[in-house]
Amino acid sequence: MDGKKPPVDDLAVERTLFAAERTLMAWIRTALSMISFGFTIYKFLNIFLLEANNTIIRPHEPRNVGLFLIGLGSFALVIAVIQHFRYIKRINPDKRYKFWTDLSFLTASLLIILGFLMFGSIILNTGPFS
Repeated sequence: MDGKKPPVDDLAVERTLFAAERTLMAWIRTALSMISFGFTIYKFLNIFLLEANNTIIRPHEPRNVGLFLIGLGSFALVIAVIQHFRYIKRINPDKRYKFWTDLSFLTASLLIILGFLMFGSIILNTGPFS
């Protein structure tokens, strides 16, 4: 480093980028909570229904609630990733967005894929998540 201080505008852009990262990470936590809670409801109540001896009036309700929460978490994360991408592009319109260097973006993308895999596995009743 040559001893020069960065311009104040550069620091403001850095702080804004970090705020965008924190916002995406908050969405990741929220979506992960919804997806995991939906999966837990589905699995726990599905095991409970299999062991129940009496007839259940609505046997598909745990599956429907689990699917709703998994779908809602995945959809919310897709919207959050799109919003994050647009916001980053608005901050630096002349710079190319390198998503492979953005750890929160990669984490969100992997969680979206996992959410859709869980959703499909429960719908089709196959795979490791059924």
